[in-house]
Amino acid sequence: MCGIAGWAGLSGRQNGRAELQRMCDVIRHRGPDDEGFHLATDVALGMRRLSIIDVAGGHQPISSEDGNATIVYNGEIYNFQGLRRELEARGHTFRTHTDTEVILHRFEERGPQVVDDLNGMFALAIWDERAQQLFVARDRMGIKPLYYWPVDGGVVFASELKSIACLPFFDQPIDPEGLAQYLSLGYVPDPLSIYAGVHKLPPGHRLLWSRSEGLRVEQYWSPLRAEDPTIDRDAAVEEIRRLIDDAVRARLVADVPLGAFLSGGIDSSTVVAHMARHKTGALKTFSIGFEEREFNEADDARAVAEALGTQHTQLTVRPDVDALIEAVVLGFDEPFADSSAIPTYLVSELARQQVTVSLSGDGGDELFGGYTRYIETLGRRRELPTLLGRPLAALARRLPHATLGRNRLLDLGRRIEGRYATQVAYPLDPREGGVAGPDLLARLPDFERCLEPWFAQVPTGTLAHRLMSVDLLTYLPGDILTKVDRMSMAVSLEARVPLLDHRLVEFAMRIPSELKVRGEGKWILREAVRHLLPERVFRKAKQGFAVPLKPWLRNELRHRLEPLTRPNAEIQEWVDRASVLRLRREHDERRRDHSTLLWRLLVLQLWLESRHSPLPTPDPSLLGAADA
Repeated sequence: MCGIAGWAGLSGRQNGRAELQRMCDVIRHRGPDDEGFHLATDVALGMRRLSIIDVAGGHQPISSEDGNATIVYNGEIYNFQGLRRELEARGHTFRTHTDTEVILHRFEERGPQVVDDLNGMFALAIWDERAQQLFVARDRMGIKPLYYWPVDGGVVFASELKSIACLPFFDQPIDPEGLAQYLSLGYVPDPLSIYAGVHKLPPGHRLLWSRSEGLRVEQYWSPLRAEDPTIDRDAAVEEIRRLIDDAVRARLVADVPLGAFLSGGIDSSTVVAHMARHKTGALKTFSIGFEEREFNEADDARAVAEALGTQHTQLTVRPDVDALIEAVVLGFDEPFADSSAIPTYLVSELARQQVTVSLSGDGGDELFGGYTRYIETLGRRRELPTLLGRPLAALARRLPHATLGRNRLLDLGRRIEGRYATQVAYPLDPREGGVAGPDLLARLPDFERCLEPWFAQVPTGTLAHRLMSVDLLTYLPGDILTKVDRMSMAVSLEARVPLLDHRLVEFAMRIPSELKVRGEGKWILREAVRHLLPERVFRKAKQGFAVPLKPWLRNELRHRLEPLTRPNAEIQEWVDRASVLRLRREHDERRRDHSTLLWRLLVLQLWLESRHSPLPTPDPSLLGAADA
């Protein structure tokens, strides 16, 4: 696993070694083992390497035999050995045993269509000297990140935003639309970033830049599929079993120690059960919990580990959250408010003490209908006619915020897409409980239409299928995969996600939703893996990787909320101060739990402050006391 950075077409920067070095230095955590650079006229490719495959011989950048094409690459290609055999049969000669060189030779044959052949997670950049073209691509699901910035007729790219922001000529302002989306969703969705003009390359997209044609971004793959009513229970079970087993087995290839995160839920337990079938030697698993019982999955994880015979490491942590918060929050380069980033960092740090690669169960909820919000939204699917709904919502907005039944009236006045938005987002309008100032409110004035761009991509199908599809396009890459990548890479740990093998995704999205949500989520996945797991897994209530945020904000982190309401605080440029004061008061008085939105504001304030000071490095000692 690596971090990559560079540019093409920036005239006058052919001697930019110092700038490229800095771009790579700030992402050293992504690859502490090695670095490499390629510089030519107006072109620069750089990388930091975490050695996983061909530890001794996998230095990057790698150039083709004739020197025409040069690659830097972050990721793992799980079918690279089969591709290599095909290439060798056609006369290609290899100098390393890496998947990186396989991509390069395949590019020589296929050009930008090389991504169609790759099964894995990746962000890559290839400079084609003959065509004077830069080719950049991101994997199908968005497991690996990639940012780009069109500037001065060229383009800058990097694995993390900090590599672009550290350039001496970077002066982009905050993007109000990106900030508005953050306050609503808790993350900045692609293709936006927190900086105007800087973009996330969306999952399943590639970028081409050339001197003659400029920059072009195009989609090469989408997870969206229509439901196939011919798929029945037996066919679904058989194919799910085959695809998961193959995906897990492929992700066990590594020349370094490998383990897995284990929460005791269905997804992570399924991954570990399949690992146990294929991995030779001791299988190491890792979990953490908090002292508060409702946030502690340790007993469930231990029971699964014992049933599957893993070598399990489990810690109940009492972190110094006040000291840890800045290092974790600012590891994202832009505001990111999923508080489960904290336990994700902690379990990554725990695993990194013994392994370099860890498999996780992310993706199962989106593919198989595991979130409780699906069932809740399906129960609220009946809509009022527009002529009744709009006046009802308008009436509710005029009522005082604390009026009994006000939120119920707002909900009745929304279309089904708006009702789902209340499950995954916050309104910006202070009249609806939001905190946005006038400028941000103008960017997303209608909460009802918050998710409309993504629902528009899934105009047909059952409601459950549409909800899962929207989450695949938004929440999964924008929140879940961003969290896992940044927090694992912060401690130089590679996280692999077998349930997001694109072949499994394509099949799962064709399974009729009535086989996924039947009173409970993941019905068909439960049927497929019931023979592998202890019954306790299936009785476990949906818990999530949560933290005791509500008491933290009333105790250990209470002082962190003070700057939010100061007239001179940077956040005041973007929020409605009276609304923030109300949130704090109601939370402190235990009248309402506003911990999620207060955390969102706290993260934003910390990020705004961080632009004027160096970013801290996470310190493992900040886990606090821990008991095995």
